[in-house]
Amino acid sequence: MHEPNPHPWHHVPTDSVPELLGVDAGRGLSESEAERRRERHGPNRLTPKRGKSAIALFLCQFHHPLVYILLVSAGVTGFLKSWVDSAVIFGVVFINAVIGFIQEINALRSIDALARTLSQSAAVLREGGRRVVPAEDLVPGDIVFLQSGDKVPADLRLLRHKELQIDESTLTGESVPVEKGCAPLPVDTLLADRHNMAYSSTLVSFGTGVGIVVATGDATEIGRINRMIREAGELETPLTRKIGHFSRVLMWFIVALAALTFLAGYWRGEDVAGTFLASVALAVAAIPEGLPVAVTITLAIGVRRMAGRHAIIRKLPAVETLGGTTVICSDKTGTLTQNQMTVKAVYAGGDRFTVGGSGYAPEGEFLREGSEIDPAGYPVLLETLKAGLLCNDARLVREDAIWRIEGDPTEGALLVCAYKAGLHQGAMAESHPRLDAIPFESAYQFMATLHHNRAENTRHVYLKGSVESIVSRCDSAFGRGMAPEPLDPDAIHREVDAMAAQGLRVLAFARGERLSDDPTVEHGHVSAGLSFLGLQGMIDPPRPEAVRAVASCRAAGIGVKMITGDHLGTAVAIAGQIGLNGEGANVSAIDGRALAKIPDAALPEAAERTAVFARVAPEQKLRLVQALQTRGHIVAMTGDGVNDAPALRQANIGVAMGITGTEVSKEAAAMVLTDDNFASIAAAVEEGRGVYDNLVKFITWTLPTNIGQGLVILIAVSAGIALPILPGQILWINMTTAVLLGLPLAFEAKEPDIMRRPPRNPEQPILTRRLMFRTLWVGLLLCAGSFGLFEWELTHEESVDKARTAAVNFFCVGQAFYLLNCRSLSHSMLKLGMFSNPWIWGGIGAMMLAQTGFIYAPVMHWLFHSEPIGLDEWLLTLAGGVVIFWAVGLEKLTYRRLSRARIAS
Repeated sequence: MHEPNPHPWHHVPTDSVPELLGVDAGRGLSESEAERRRERHGPNRLTPKRGKSAIALFLCQFHHPLVYILLVSAGVTGFLKSWVDSAVIFGVVFINAVIGFIQEINALRSIDALARTLSQSAAVLREGGRRVVPAEDLVPGDIVFLQSGDKVPADLRLLRHKELQIDESTLTGESVPVEKGCAPLPVDTLLADRHNMAYSSTLVSFGTGVGIVVATGDATEIGRINRMIREAGELETPLTRKIGHFSRVLMWFIVALAALTFLAGYWRGEDVAGTFLASVALAVAAIPEGLPVAVTITLAIGVRRMAGRHAIIRKLPAVETLGGTTVICSDKTGTLTQNQMTVKAVYAGGDRFTVGGSGYAPEGEFLREGSEIDPAGYPVLLETLKAGLLCNDARLVREDAIWRIEGDPTEGALLVCAYKAGLHQGAMAESHPRLDAIPFESAYQFMATLHHNRAENTRHVYLKGSVESIVSRCDSAFGRGMAPEPLDPDAIHREVDAMAAQGLRVLAFARGERLSDDPTVEHGHVSAGLSFLGLQGMIDPPRPEAVRAVASCRAAGIGVKMITGDHLGTAVAIAGQIGLNGEGANVSAIDGRALAKIPDAALPEAAERTAVFARVAPEQKLRLVQALQTRGHIVAMTGDGVNDAPALRQANIGVAMGITGTEVSKEAAAMVLTDDNFASIAAAVEEGRGVYDNLVKFITWTLPTNIGQGLVILIAVSAGIALPILPGQILWINMTTAVLLGLPLAFEAKEPDIMRRPPRNPEQPILTRRLMFRTLWVGLLLCAGSFGLFEWELTHEESVDKARTAAVNFFCVGQAFYLLNCRSLSHSMLKLGMFSNPWIWGGIGAMMLAQTGFIYAPVMHWLFHSEPIGLDEWLLTLAGGVVIFWAVGLEKLTYRRLSRARIAS
């Protein structure tokens, strides 16, 4: 059993940590003591979450109110020895269950993926000797050795280190490796700023270190995330919630109506078996059996469309959820930005320069006071860029027309900037060979390289580093023409502040003269007497397409919030550039420390009004999502790290990054972006809205059939006459029309104004009052036409089977005519274009072929009790279909005119 940490270990003095954990830092634990602690704390692994078995998942597909009615109906018809009808009903239920099971079998594997992030082994100090043990065997008090390339095996308090840097992006969202130290920190230090700690599952990117285990397994920071994933319940999507509510209401309505039908027949003295059959027919008629299949296939088509726009959907309902999104909580690095550091500003010789271009492609102009200049005309500018190129260990390479950096992204940005001025790495290495170097050390905050200038036969030392470190070593500065000038530290710091206000990360550059032939450089050689060259300010710039996508989301009434592990100033600067609060608006922002002080009751309002959240911890991301959901928002949350997994699962739609995302984040998400681009989220929202539109069109189209069939049965029982349609025939109508006529609606193109509408109200029912009126109106028309044709056949002394066949045919043909008016809920088919969706005409043709088989094929006569009909029946049926088409068209025209009149007034 893992125990909670009794101490804020980042606050404890380094020398006190071993004592508090009861271990000799020079010898480590004994094997016997390690075993005792392992029995007490448990193995160093995460507790997995047991999921449902495949059988349980399959059986869950039958746990639905409408399915219960169908199963009872199948049982009743079987009891009454209507074996064909019973088999058909049960077959429909089974097919729906199989489709749902295939969808569910790809359920979450978040905890398993999280467990796999733990390393396999660790180098520890035991009984005075260094040995390698399975990471699972680590216990609190173990002394662990770290080196570059290691995955940290547990939560460690660092005891000593040498140039240790750890990539904590999967845990904190920090975009660059964190330099580590050992000094104690304040108690309220945020997780991302605890530089004396190393956390389980993070990666050592540089240097070495020694740390003592303070937490293992579920007690680690990654273990806390594991618990949050387990506790973050998987939410129903708006569609599944609405369909669930609709199904429950419909279930009780059907049960009541079927009972009423049975009582009416029984009161009239009808045969009990026949009355049961009529009640079953009504129940089957009122259930839209094709709806689950149609919803699944419509969503699947949306999945295919989204895949073409770089969004891979892992859970089908997520397609529709996207369409209802009201708030998108996005990470910054790589999603809203390019994840490619780019120099945007240079200060040299008293002049400010703006650098064009973005990313690693060495293309861009230099501007001074808004006008383009030739860098060759500004020697100090070239020398500043040369310093960034020479004092550099990265490489800029081009592969298949794509530029990329090998090495540190910051150094890569300096290379690209120099390339834009015509300075190339290979040529400079030839003309200015490196003789020696002082590597970057966190204690000194600079890097230095010694070079021989072959053209001038001189030697120069170039430095780059923090402004404070470089300026303190300079006693002069180079002017515009490389003439020495007095150093003005105040002017330099004003420029630094101006760049920092734009969110730029600033590096300073200096040059020193070497008069001796000594080919080495040491710290004493560069401690003073240098000449200041200039500053370079860089940032990970916004994606241009992300700027457009944010504007599109705002036009669609969707709020966009940035939740990042980066620093507040950088986040605010990027947010301003992408227009997160609108053009020219100030960006409201808050950091993790301030966020922690906001009580739960006040958090929803704060989350609503704030656009940027910086330096946030994993549980804070989860809190923000929950707070927004309490305000009624449908929240889409992006993320790529282990730290994002709980919020991704809690969100209505979790969006993971396909390129930089961890396996844990992908497993926790409902959607994965293949290009890690915010613009793809906006595109997916647009597709999701289109999918929802098409689903509503399908439901609006299919329900009148159920209403019409139910009314036909109810009227027949109340009047004490033969049923115009039988249960098996009802299933034929519902399933064949749903598949052949209804599914082509899924291929309808998105309507032009789809991203100019506000998000739909999550509480709004699937069918508005207007659509409910239309549904009832068409249901009555179908009932009248079908019942009237049935009675017309009987009055002409035709058989009951032929009359029923004519009634069935009227439903199918009437639905085909109604389909043409369901391609848009507001506009006419003529405005959409007669042949803009060829699938519609293909579906109508396929339906007519199927219906021809139903009417004239002998095997169908045996299965469905049908019988051939003649030309008269066909002409009456087509005439009825035309009436339905124009009746609905008139209703839509009236609605459009009333809407325009309301707007005009």
